[in-house]
Amino acid sequence: MSVFSCSISERKPAVVSTQTNLFAPLGVETAPEKSRPLLEKIQKSFKFIPNLFGVFANSPVMLEGYLGLEGVFEKGSLSAVERSIVLLASSVENSCKYCTVAHSTVLKAFLHVPAEIVSAVRSNLPLPDPKLNSLVVIVSKRGYLEAQTIENFLAAGYRKDQIQEVLIGVALKTMSNYLDHISPTQLDQAFQAEG
Repeated sequence: MSVFSCSISERKPAVVSTQTNLFAPLGVETAPEKSRPLLEKIQKSFKFIPNLFGVFANSPVMLEGYLGLEGVFEKGSLSAVERSIVLLASSVENSCKYCTVAHSTVLKAFLHVPAEIVSAVRSNLPLPDPKLNSLVVIVSKRGYLEAQTIENFLAAGYRKDQIQEVLIGVALKTMSNYLDHISPTQLDQAFQAEG
């Protein structure tokens, strides 16, 4: 059997995380020079530097790439709640505790999404809102969309091009979730209530 013909189950790792911090979160003073202006913007926006962004800062390319893609995602047609649901569903799908907790906090504390919606996403349960549920289903299919899944997405009120916007959110979370698997990130105090 060639490497290209292995099944998905054969590709799953025996260990989800290295269990060690390969990269420490960096601050403005300790980050590489090219990461510093980006961290300053993050600090101004959040009033602190979330640890995951501090970890990104170890690679100015990663930090700039993530922020750039995030900026593009925010310019799309999905609402802030819809984008955050995509990010949370991706984090749950990828088993990333840090991002699951962070996006749960954003959804509940800043976007005022009911706790039962957030809990349903985190528990892989159907959401009572068919439109939001269709976003979670798209994420959970990992790109293998059946005709019925697409029909349900369109029937919920989305356009077919918005599937591609969902994929941008998945790409963002793949970057952050995988990095958290490689180098587990300590939860920030701001996210502890959801942890």
